[in-house]
Amino acid sequence: MCTTKRVLFVCTGNTCRSPMAEAMLRKAVEGRGDYAVKSCGVAASKGSPCSRDTKAVCDQLKVPLGGFVSQPVSAALLEEATHVFAMTKGHLAVLEDRFPEHAEKFYLVCEFIDLPGKGIGADVPDPIGMGKRAYEEVSKILDRAIPAITAYIDGTQDKR
Repeated sequence: MCTTKRVLFVCTGNTCRSPMAEAMLRKAVEGRGDYAVKSCGVAASKGSPCSRDTKAVCDQLKVPLGGFVSQPVSAALLEEATHVFAMTKGHLAVLEDRFPEHAEKFYLVCEFIDLPGKGIGADVPDPIGMGKRAYEEVSKILDRAIPAITAYIDGTQDKR
């Protein structure tokens, strides 16, 4: 059994939500050697930086993005991952359609929390083009979701 939890966050372009989630989870498990965290997008190009607003919000939260560059989802990334968290039901559907062999690893980011007015399993809204306040709202959702995600992962075994 592998002891490293290899988490992959998935959004559309891998420049807004998933890099923020990646950075926030890394910060949350800082000092633990049993987590590796990455992100990707179902329609991402390779090598783009995160959005300016993602960087601004992460800087404000003192959550380092490191040398982040975008990458598209791939069979290799999914093979390596033990847990894959999609931002929306649409992303989850794309993953299940394109990579059914990894479906047992797929979850929604908000699958383990009840968002007021939205319920359990709500989509993380896409902030692109909506200004910094929308990115701050995404960070608040992720801030609620990440402890629940971590608790779930810590309670599961390697899914590979």
